[in-house]
Amino acid sequence: MRLVATATIHPGEVLGQTIYRDNGTILLHNGIPLTERLINRLVEQGISYVYIEDEATKDIVVQPVISEKLRHDATSSMMRLFSSIRDSKLKTNSFVLDEESTNLTDIINRMMDEVNGHEESITLLTDIYLTDDYIFQHSLNVAIYSLAIGSQLKLNAKELAELGTGAILHDIGKVFINPDILQKPERLTDEEFSIMKSHTTKGYDLLRNNHTYSSVVAHCAYQHHERINGSGYPRGLKGEDIHLYAQIIGVADVFDAVTSNRVYRKALLPHEGLELLYSSAVNQFNIPIVEAFKNSVAVYPNGISVELSDKRKGVVVSQNKHTCDRPNIRILRDVNGDVEPYTVDLSIELNVVIIDCDLA
Repeated sequence: MRLVATATIHPGEVLGQTIYRDNGTILLHNGIPLTERLINRLVEQGISYVYIEDEATKDIVVQPVISEKLRHDATSSMMRLFSSIRDSKLKTNSFVLDEESTNLTDIINRMMDEVNGHEESITLLTDIYLTDDYIFQHSLNVAIYSLAIGSQLKLNAKELAELGTGAILHDIGKVFINPDILQKPERLTDEEFSIMKSHTTKGYDLLRNNHTYSSVVAHCAYQHHERINGSGYPRGLKGEDIHLYAQIIGVADVFDAVTSNRVYRKALLPHEGLELLYSSAVNQFNIPIVEAFKNSVAVYPNGISVELSDKRKGVVVSQNKHTCDRPNIRILRDVNGDVEPYTVDLSIELNVVIIDCDLA
């Protein structure tokens, strides 16, 4: 399979990876030839890139980080929880949280097992969803990334469980925000942004008044927009005054936001998202956390076309788990033109680096 920009697909090319609706049902099966109408629909829905079948890369395998069943179960649980809170009277919210807590605990435990058991560094590019409510997939993705970071930082099982729960509930306060503001494609006004920022305190108040979840989980909702230089909100906390879990979730939150498909904004590729994190790391993020994230995520996902510093071009075949920015490349072309394909392991061949990615 090869990763391509959706806008560059030609009618007749075959979809390599299934696309889902946000409730877990299948929208487009892998193996289906893409018509001009389907391609236009994907572009209109903000899907920036997809996998297509390709003769030169037909053996490249792209494995989801978590199983389809777990993603479906997690999304369904969050939909029930968020929708119930949104539709309920405030005094019943504690009951709603209690009712779904067992499901969430099970989901976090399963997620920990699957993330830790994943054989390669992680990428969520394989999990393409068309969604009308971004919050569910975003919350799940942030939990996956946060658990990967926490594992790199050697958190124990209890700490990972707390972190995962805090991550999956970090945006729960958004159930109280007007959907017109949440989904507004244009820049928010100052008044709208002030309302948007209140999701941190609303989520904190909801969780801290519930006996099922620890105060640490509540503080994940409260502090995930705080930044170590004091530029964040709602309290302008600095450095170690921000809980470690909230710092981890903050990194995962930003990365997923900028690399996710949105109708009104082109998604960045993983290496571009990571560059953005690094450009902000000194002032806003804890550098060891960003480093732990870099060591977890597939910076150049399988199937993406790349150019090396010595002008060779090829496709990423597989990942080297502990050197996530130096994958294995199938070389298809050098300075003299097309060549008989062969594989280069960038974790061994250290004199070259990836200098460009091509989604054409």
